[in-house]
Amino acid sequence: MPASPNPHQGALEQYRRRAPVYNVELALFEPIRRAAVARLGLRPGDTVIDAGCGTGLSLPLLREAVGPRGHIIGIEQCPEMLAQAHECVRQHRWHNVTLIEAPVEDARITSTTHHRADAALFHFTHDILRAPAAISNVMRALRPGASVVACGLKWSTPWAWPVNLFVFGAALHSVSSLDGLAQPWSLLAAQLDEFEVDSALAGGVFIAHGRRR
Repeated sequence: MPASPNPHQGALEQYRRRAPVYNVELALFEPIRRAAVARLGLRPGDTVIDAGCGTGLSLPLLREAVGPRGHIIGIEQCPEMLAQAHECVRQHRWHNVTLIEAPVEDARITSTTHHRADAALFHFTHDILRAPAAISNVMRALRPGASVVACGLKWSTPWAWPVNLFVFGAALHSVSSLDGLAQPWSLLAAQLDEFEVDSALAGGVFIAHGRRR
């Protein structure tokens, strides 16, 4: 009997191809990253989950926010991406960053403090946001009231066709399916209180924030 297809294989192959140029591709969205991390409201000593951490581009901002007494848990299924995140950690000699190579829904998320995490970041992780099991796994690792921020591509208004053309091109290059691009945050919103969504880049990007129930 043939083995069942790996549901993550398409995304894994895609990100393996992108790994060498990923940091350059996301340079345009660095202001979004900074805004997203700021909205987490992290404090020194906090534990934060970076779901789909990629090459570790968010790690310096998160480490600056939580300080040496905090803890960062990065989860990434692509080995080539995660190798760059490991190199970032090694170069900075950070000892409070845990990197997990696994799909987010399969990751064993544990904090060195043995307490649930204070915050979670989903930065341009459309496939993860459309996976209920992945969201549930992260939510289980968060304390009640934990801050959650997600950002990424979304369709703009129908008449903003130049923006939607950009979103379409970027999405074809970075997501496994265009499903849910109208409201990529919808599955996450069902798990959060105080949920708010803002738009950026002429409506082609969203930043969503809420707190775990």
